[in-house]
Formats: sequence, C-alpha cells, structure tokens
Amino acid sequence: MYPKRFEQLVEAYRHLPGVGLKTAERYAFETIEWDLETIDEIITALVEVRDGIKKCSVCGNLSEDNTCDICKDTSRNHEMICVVQSAKDVIAMEKTKEYHGVYHVLNGVISTSKGILPEDINIDSLLERIDDHVKEVILATNPTVEGETTAMYLSKLLEPYDIKVTRIAHGLPMGGHLDYADELTLIKAIENRKKM
Repeated sequence: MYPKRFEQLVEAYRHLPGVGLKTAERYAFETIEWDLETIDEIITALVEVRDGIKKCSVCGNLSEDNTCDICKDTSRNHEMICVVQSAKDVIAMEKTKEYHGVYHVLNGVISTSKGILPEDINIDSLLERIDDHVKEVILATNPTVEGETTAMYLSKLLEPYDIKVTRIAHGLPMGGHLDYADELTLIKAIENRKKM
C-alpha cells in the first residue's frame, strides 16, 4: 500500500528494539519530512558508527580504538573487574561515579531457551584477564533468570582462581514500596540486608 522505498524505510526502523509496525510507520513519515541537512547528519552518524566503533580487545566495551579509554586509564583500579552484560551497563555504572575499577562486557547472557550458550558470549577473554594482579571480580548481570544463570556459571568457573568473586546486591529500589514488589525482589532485599 506504500511505495516500495517507503516500506523499506519502515522495515529498517522495525529493527530498533520495541518498535512495532505503527511506530516504524510514524518514524518513516517523520523522516520524509526532514530537510536534506538533517538526513545527511543521520547518514553521516550511522556511517561513522559502522566504520568507527568496535569492541575493545581487552574488555569488549565500545571503543574507537583497539583498546577502550577505561582499559587505557592507568588511574583506574585494574585489580577489580566488574562483569556486565552490555556496553549500556558500563554507562549506567559510570554514571554512579562510585566504581573506579575496570569492566568486562559479556555482550549477552546465557539463555538456553534462545540458544545462547557460554561459548556464544565473551567469557574466554575474561578468563584470560585473570592474573596475579586481579583481586576481585564483581558479577553485575541483571537480576533476571538469564542474568542469574550467567552469574552462577561464572562464579563456578572462577572458583579455581585465587580471587574474590562478588555479586552486586539486588532488592528494593529507592522510593519503592513493599506492597508493589514481587516475591523474588523481596527475597533478594532480605538476603542483601545490611547492618544499620
């Protein structure tokens, strides 16, 4: 019902997470209203991301060079590695300004239902990073079934190493209410309680 090129644009927008047909159509209609300067700006940004962003050879984070800025930063604590699921999680951790170690990005989690096995995510390079200088590995995967499965798998894998393996605490968010929390959240909140 639309011209072929317009349909191709709609389908391209559907690749974005959470974008269904109606939203993709709305984006496509908005796009055809843009002036050439805006379209060129978007095209340039997409090409630069495609050609200029890669994964850090050390940690798997996004980088413009072979090694990301965090791994290159000698002021950071390289004895502590925080393992996260994605580059988005690195940004979230950095926004807290509380963590000063380095990261390891798995670029996924173990999910047998989706056919994602340990060899499909960035685990081998984590093990290669564990040397005499590393003192602690913090497992900061999401508190989902897949995130917990991945954290448990990694903790077992890291047992033979002479390092401290910790898991970030989970529980009620600031401003949360007990009556809105699910059972698993309340269980984690009780397990991770601390002395006042």
